[in-house]
Amino acid sequence: MITIKTKEEIEILAEGGKRLAFILQKLAKMVAPGVSTKELDTCAQEFALAGGDTPSFLHYQPDGAKRPYPASLCVSLNDEVVHGIPNEKSRRLKDGDIVSLDMGIVHKGLITDSAVTVIVGKGDAQARKLLKVTRDALQKGIEAARGGNRIGDIGHAIETFVAPHGFSHAEGLAGHGVGYAVHEDPYVPNTGRAGEGVVLKAGMVIAIEPMLNEGTGKIKLDQDGYTFRTRDGKRSAHFEHTIVITDGEPIVLTKNR
Repeated sequence: MITIKTKEEIEILAEGGKRLAFILQKLAKMVAPGVSTKELDTCAQEFALAGGDTPSFLHYQPDGAKRPYPASLCVSLNDEVVHGIPNEKSRRLKDGDIVSLDMGIVHKGLITDSAVTVIVGKGDAQARKLLKVTRDALQKGIEAARGGNRIGDIGHAIETFVAPHGFSHAEGLAGHGVGYAVHEDPYVPNTGRAGEGVVLKAGMVIAIEPMLNEGTGKIKLDQDGYTFRTRDGKRSAHFEHTIVITDGEPIVLTKNR
């Protein structure tokens, strides 16, 4: 069921989004050669708790999962698209790694969700292009997320922007509603046809999250039950914002202010 958040709930989500953006900014600055994925996860939890909030991913068990997610932060490296587990088999970051940091927090009972991807060191030109196109694709999706438009307009905007750059969309992975739960309706795909799908209405809160691969869009699930990887072993990038639909421009809740 698609929900409409009240003005008071949106104010809480705005504060939660601001806090989450600050946490991700701090974590991104920590990314450097030698830093471990477990360290990033530990700090993510500490940062959330210090503000009186809780990580929304920790112990969350989505439909179809055989066990709850064991960490506060998703850390996905290189060919890992999303949901990399940082604390079970901790790895140290190396120069040139592409690192996706994905986190949600619960602030006063309501959830926001966001992700950024950073490069350890300078990286190569292709990696920098991958990140820029993915980040810009997110912005294109946000611009299409206006009251009266449809879900398909978001995917269409992302898909048409990405097409000339030669990257692929991670198949089967998409954005979603958020607020009362980690994942809510509607399903927000990164491809689509303009004018199709659910009508966007003021007060809807959704997470838009393009995930682009260097090679094929086909992915596979690791034995850990959570980490999705590119099937061809090529690299991937991921950016995400939680936004509020309005009758005009959407409000980006998880943007650094």
